[in-house]
Amino acid sequence: MKNSTVYLITSIITFVIGYLFLKFAYHRFSSEPFVQEVVLIILGTIATIAITAALLNKQSEVEMEKEQRVKIFELKSNLYFELIDFIGDLIEREEIEKKDLITLEFLTHKISTIANKEVLLEYSNFIKIIKSTSKDCKISALESDELSAGLAKLCGVIRYDLVQGDSHSKDEILKIIEGNIDEI
Repeated sequence: MKNSTVYLITSIITFVIGYLFLKFAYHRFSSEPFVQEVVLIILGTIATIAITAALLNKQSEVEMEKEQRVKIFELKSNLYFELIDFIGDLIEREEIEKKDLITLEFLTHKISTIANKEVLLEYSNFIKIIKSTSKDCKISALESDELSAGLAKLCGVIRYDLVQGDSHSKDEILKIIEGNIDEI
């Protein structure tokens, strides 16, 4: 932001000084129409170059922001899917080992770096479910259902985090996801 402001101020100062010089030259050679036309051509060229440079600069900024958003989206989606796959594996094995808790701890650190507030809050709720499930290292059918329901809520919030421009409200999506889990 600071660089673009300095660039803008420098450009305006340069343009004003150039304009004043060309205006001086235009009036100085008012008796010679050919020189006046050359001065007007130079002024038009400078204005075209300045406008083109400003547009290209803005386009570059927009492209860089877009690339950054795409990379963050890929990072988030990969991490969220890694978590979902990990939890799915736990439920399928019907047990939680000490190394699974360590893996979950590192996934928690990764999630804390990129997730938004809603995901972090729902993830905290999900971790509470995992803690209560991991006490006996076995996952019963009831605990499996509880994990699935917690994961469904988390997935709803994750979906909202990944697709923030979604026209559906977060609550509507959570109800649909919970309904899908209840049907299974």
